[in-house]
Amino acid sequence: MPAPVRSRHLKKSDFQQLFKPLKPTLFSESPSPRPSTLIQKITSVSWSATGALLATCTTANIRIWSPDRAHVKSSTELRNAHPKHGAAYGTPGHVLASTGADGMVRLWDVRLPGGATGVAGRGTPVGDVRIGDSGIFLAWHPGGDQVLASRKDDVIHCVDVRQVAGGHMYARDEVAGVGAKLDLTSTECLKGRDDKGNKDIFYQLSFSNSGREVLAPTADGVVKVFDYPTFTHLHTLSGHTATAYCVQHSPAGSHVAVGSADSTISLWDTTTWFCSGTLNAPSQLTSVKDMSFSFDGQYLVAGSGSEARDGLPGLNVYHVDSGEVALTVETANCPSFVAWHPSRYWVAYAGDPGGLKVVGAGSGI
Repeated sequence: MPAPVRSRHLKKSDFQQLFKPLKPTLFSESPSPRPSTLIQKITSVSWSATGALLATCTTANIRIWSPDRAHVKSSTELRNAHPKHGAAYGTPGHVLASTGADGMVRLWDVRLPGGATGVAGRGTPVGDVRIGDSGIFLAWHPGGDQVLASRKDDVIHCVDVRQVAGGHMYARDEVAGVGAKLDLTSTECLKGRDDKGNKDIFYQLSFSNSGREVLAPTADGVVKVFDYPTFTHLHTLSGHTATAYCVQHSPAGSHVAVGSADSTISLWDTTTWFCSGTLNAPSQLTSVKDMSFSFDGQYLVAGSGSEARDGLPGLNVYHVDSGEVALTVETANCPSFVAWHPSRYWVAYAGDPGGLKVVGAGSGI
């Protein structure tokens, strides 16, 4: 599949002019044309690498959406008997990983046969591996061949997804046939507790753009930077006195952003590793537990996760270089989880009644 065409980069004034008139599209699990007043408990939002698919995860299911077809009949539901805590797409656009309370990491092969969303094996995962305790979040290596999975007890596992009956997983169709089971292996690679009894509580894991470092925000308010795959501790980013919940390397490579319980986002210059500034807004009163950079790294949005119910409405779109709020998207509630499209200025967010919403879906920006 050819690489998706990226939108042209928009400076702040042009972005404000083009983005502000856009209305959000609702992606609701209810087939009724009447909007629901219920707030769906979405626990993660993830775009595929091409932006052709969008996954939402709840404690009950995973649902795959196509951004140009918002009706629930055009979506696909992935089910199993155990609550799911997170789902994330890998580098190839058809591979989705999930983890949950049953202590399993599962891979799903999601396709678009005949122009309609479908799943190989009719919803059966194409591979799984047990990591032990309840899995709470995932991080894909940029190369798409490994997944980090964190357990509830802060033990990190590395799941190797390359082995498929002696072949590469993305050559699965040729090597083992569509629907064949992947041979996954899992290795314990990091414990939150060290030999001296000190314990790190990790709230997320994120790879650097090169895949050579792993960034881990902790309950102490710092982000630990580890070498990958040795997990040697390289550096510590200390910019918050409250818990650091999320971290992301900008697609442009110039910044690492850290979201915290103090309601701010710190920006770290990746050349000097000094904090170059902070992002905050009057309406951002709760913790920053989720965030996402636009494809060009110019803009950033944030969500409050499980604390969204205590926050104020409004999705703030930050302009990274100036540190200003470029604009605020009107929402009914405080956004919980957010995700920019990988090549367009489309942003998905959860937290409003009815289900997932996407601003910009189908537009040319």
